[in-house]
Amino acid sequence: MSKVPLDVVTGTLYQLPVKTLLRYRCLSRPLCSIIDDPDFIKLQLNNSIATKSHLRLILKGLHLYSVELDSLDKAIPFNHYPESIWTGTEVFGSCNGLLALSNSDQDIALFNPATRQLFKLPVEYIDLPDKSCIRGFVFYGFGHDLVSDDYKVVRMVQFKKDEDDNLGCFVEYEVKVFSLKNRSWTRVKKLPNYLRFMFQFYFHLLHRRGYGVYVNGVVHWVSPRRPEFGIGNLIVAFDLGLEEFRLLPQPNYGAREKDFVLDVGALEGHMCLMCNYDLVKVDVWMMKEYGLKESWSKMFSIDRCRSISSFRFLRPLICSNEDGGDKVLLEVNGEKLVWYDWKRKKLKTVKIDGGPDSFVACICVESLIPLDNGSHGIILKKLQEQKEKKTQWMISCQKDLNWFYDQLTKDAEYEQSEKGGCWMLEQNHISIIGLGQVVAVSLCKEIFSEDAEFAEAAVVQKGVRFVKDIGLAPAIIELDFLNIVKSH
Repeated sequence: MSKVPLDVVTGTLYQLPVKTLLRYRCLSRPLCSIIDDPDFIKLQLNNSIATKSHLRLILKGLHLYSVELDSLDKAIPFNHYPESIWTGTEVFGSCNGLLALSNSDQDIALFNPATRQLFKLPVEYIDLPDKSCIRGFVFYGFGHDLVSDDYKVVRMVQFKKDEDDNLGCFVEYEVKVFSLKNRSWTRVKKLPNYLRFMFQFYFHLLHRRGYGVYVNGVVHWVSPRRPEFGIGNLIVAFDLGLEEFRLLPQPNYGAREKDFVLDVGALEGHMCLMCNYDLVKVDVWMMKEYGLKESWSKMFSIDRCRSISSFRFLRPLICSNEDGGDKVLLEVNGEKLVWYDWKRKKLKTVKIDGGPDSFVACICVESLIPLDNGSHGIILKKLQEQKEKKTQWMISCQKDLNWFYDQLTKDAEYEQSEKGGCWMLEQNHISIIGLGQVVAVSLCKEIFSEDAEFAEAAVVQKGVRFVKDIGLAPAIIELDFLNIVKSH
């Protein structure tokens, strides 16, 4: 590895499956440091999304199952959590390789199937506005805050004063947001009036329509048409960065605007709408430019056929890379997966061995997105915050660093005459700026002056050692990038 440039190594690694990367991570400190780097994690994720590689289909029946999207042949049950706890778990979101799971309003977790990390959210109780109210339906949402690079869970609780779900007599909603980065819940105080009419019992009870659809940093739900109040279909959007609600503009549906049931979905990173006409026909619309009403276009229509007796529910999952991308994988009625060629108007049923008879489906990309809140994550965050300060220091000490590099021969061999020992330094792994550095002890003390113990923790966590006996100024050498071997 010492003879291969770092960018070549990185360019090869990010194309590999997560399972392989986790194995390589255990081979050496340099590999571990590369794979754990936040920039590499993003690079691997973006490449997998762009190339549609390392994708899995998640099926939720009585249990959770994973299916390789390339083959779609065999469903493998998850066994990374106690079945007694997670039987009946709902999957209410999938984003960048993370699944959002729930057993109840207060039992929520995030799960990375590729790394097998599970993070249970702290319990957040529901605050009833007064004793006369009872809790109604609960909506969930999950996605990526593009502004703060955070992952957030949205929980929206409906309150009402009697048992009639359809008359719109409920009082208000409680909306709370959990931040993975901050590990805490906050309450959204500014709620629009249209939330009062959002819930409709049969619409949201069936086919998990209360679970928000994530696109472009925003989670979306449908507020179904309420003719008794003179309210049409609404697309309710919650911006995870601003933590504010708004309405998403809809296309011009045409003459039959009031004759369909509306659903929302996501396809190829774009917002989609499904217009279901009397269970016999579905129109699928796509928003090419998010937020722009004029960018809506009808993608395709699908009619009832012999293999599908009715469309109680239909949602597109992903387009195929083959045949010019004219095929789309559809979940139909929570019991069937089909490939639909919208150019040829042909359907092909997908048969998966070992899968549940009834299910809900979602796409999950393999990623290295971490969920742990251990010292490693804290150290990386603090190192990033001090990056600018360290860079300025490195510039001011460039002369000393140049002296150090001048001591390295072409073979990266440095003789120390006073000690009589020979030190071999893998020169290709040295990076002046970034995680791999030669950092003076004085700098370490200066950077972490507010928390002296943190410097020591950083040394232990990153595999760093103090080197004082090789003729250099007292320094910290990060062995993630600099491997030192003493020969006699």
